[in-house]
Amino acid sequence: MKILQFAFAGALALATLTGAAFAQSGDNVITIQLKDGPVVVELRPDIAPKHVEQIKALAGAGEYDNVAFHRVIKGFMAQTGDVQYGDMEQGYQAELAGTGGSSKPDLPAEFSDVPFERGTVGMARSQDPNSANSQFFIMFAPGDFLNGQYTVVGKVVEGMENVDKIKLGDDANNGAVADPDRMISVKVGK
Repeated sequence: MKILQFAFAGALALATLTGAAFAQSGDNVITIQLKDGPVVVELRPDIAPKHVEQIKALAGAGEYDNVAFHRVIKGFMAQTGDVQYGDMEQGYQAELAGTGGSSKPDLPAEFSDVPFERGTVGMARSQDPNSANSQFFIMFAPGDFLNGQYTVVGKVVEGMENVDKIKLGDDANNGAVADPDRMISVKVGK
């Protein structure tokens, strides 16, 4: 019986250590470096596996580095992720930023019952629910009208105060930002 207790205790300790190592590995975390500091986003592959996979692939390839926050609306959200036209160091086109995607295919919607709250990260898309590609937005405040209409991919777990400092856009121009802030770098992990 004592051997069984030791075996169980050993297995429990191993499972705990393995779980802690997995949680710290940051497989489902991205870190966005902004001018005012880092933003850590916990991704949700349990509700949006295809979207999370695409975000991680783009981040891992450096595609999000130097991409502008092209649309930022006070009290609503900050939108970024247009790797086609939003890279402020390679081919930035202000008039087209927000209309592009990436070389990867568009994704089918992965709607969930997770609400859009302050810090929620959702995928941007056109009128077609199955058109999300690389662009995403971070909520400044709750947006219940988005619930079930846009794919939630994660939530800011650290650095929301840095998101709050992103340069705001022009209200009269649907939040378009002149000389926008950018994601300096985006990496998978913490």
